[in-house]
Amino acid sequence: MKYEIVMGLEVHVELSTKTKIFCGCTTAFGGLPNSHTCPVCLGMPGSLPVFNKAVADKAIRAGLALHCEIERNNRFDRKNYFYPNLPKDYQISQLYFPICRDGWLELELHDHSQKRVTIREIHMEEDAGKLIHDNAGTLIDYNRCGVPLIEIVTNPDFSSPEEVLVFLERLQEMLVYLDVSDCKMQEGSMRADVNLSVRPAGSQEYGTRTEMKNLNSLKAIQRAIAFESERQIQVLEEGGAVKQETRRWDDEQGESFAMRSKENAQDYRYFPDPDLLPIHIGDEWLEEMRNRMT
Repeated sequence: MKYEIVMGLEVHVELSTKTKIFCGCTTAFGGLPNSHTCPVCLGMPGSLPVFNKAVADKAIRAGLALHCEIERNNRFDRKNYFYPNLPKDYQISQLYFPICRDGWLELELHDHSQKRVTIREIHMEEDAGKLIHDNAGTLIDYNRCGVPLIEIVTNPDFSSPEEVLVFLERLQEMLVYLDVSDCKMQEGSMRADVNLSVRPAGSQEYGTRTEMKNLNSLKAIQRAIAFESERQIQVLEEGGAVKQETRRWDDEQGESFAMRSKENAQDYRYFPDPDLLPIHIGDEWLEEMRNRMT
């Protein structure tokens, strides 16, 4: 039986602001571990976040470049989960009112054909800390906590590794040109998670998808897609069923490994963040962002 691949992307882009999304700590890459922190980004009791307007400025510019509708009334939500690199035990994100919706990006593929990839949404959120695994065990650097992100979520429009790579290269060029982000994958300022499933060729039903993380280069993304699609096809041809799960890509071994079952939105118990006011994007603000892009 012939199979086809169906993929969507979740692209996390660290924004090129000088300070973090809810505090005045620097966003500079590097530095001594845990030196770019304060009570706010460490989630200390009694500390309160203050929103950095430059984050919304850059998110709006990214949304306009991707032909999105800009959500005029924005709100932040708490995404609740426990993980060592998240000191508050929740991440401030946007579920119900993301800043951008319903965009698209036109691609020219290597055979000169055209492909339109549609953007479901772009939302603002804070980054988590970094786990460092070595022979001594697992260490945590919280410098990255609170660095502002936008997450660009596509619809499942990709059917080949080439389409994914062309999209990411085009997106990198655009966001660097607009000074939204430096998009340095080697420093983690652009990271792409791949949601992938396979189905019989010609079928209109989606297969069970997996989400692949730890993809730190375009080459790694290409290799991961090839491995995971072949793995899923083998599971189906042997009469098994693909599990919906999050998988970690190991670039040295050239394989993906199961991390955890794939969560849905209800698993995170989202609710509006009570410490942050809604953000209204008026006509003057939107026009100012458009003018900066010309």
